[in-house]
Amino acid sequence: MNNPYLANESYDSYRSVDLEAKAATASPYELVLVLFDGLLDELARTRGHIEAKRYQEKGRSLEKCMNIINGLNSALDYDNGGEVVQGLSRLYDYCIYRLSDVSVSLSLEGLEEVVHLLGVIREGWDGVNAQRR
Repeated sequence: MNNPYLANESYDSYRSVDLEAKAATASPYELVLVLFDGLLDELARTRGHIEAKRYQEKGRSLEKCMNIINGLNSALDYDNGGEVVQGLSRLYDYCIYRLSDVSVSLSLEGLEEVVHLLGVIREGWDGVNAQRR
C-alpha cells in the first residue's frame, strides 16, 4: 500500500472492529479501560499530527479526545460517587480546557500534561478493575 491515506483508513477500520469486539465482552470497568486506551492512543496521534504540522488531522484527533473525555465525564455516578466523582469531573474538565489550549497553542508540554493526568487516572481504574476480579 503506497497510499498513506489508504493505509491509515485500513488501520482505522481494523481498530474499529477490534474495539467493537473488546466492548462486546467487557465489564463496565474494562470498558472504561478500553476507552482510556483509545484516548491515550489518540493523544499520541495528536502529538504526531502537531509534530508533522498536519493541523486538520490534529483538530480531528483533539475532537475525538474531547468527545471521549466528555463521555467518561458524563458516565460518572454523581449521585453516589461523592468527592471522588467530583474530583474526577473537575480533572476531566481541566483536561478538556488544556486540550482546547493545545489546539490553538500547539503546546506539546500541555499535551504531555494531559497524557500524564489521564495515565494516572487510567492506572486507578486498572487498580479498581483488578480488585473486582
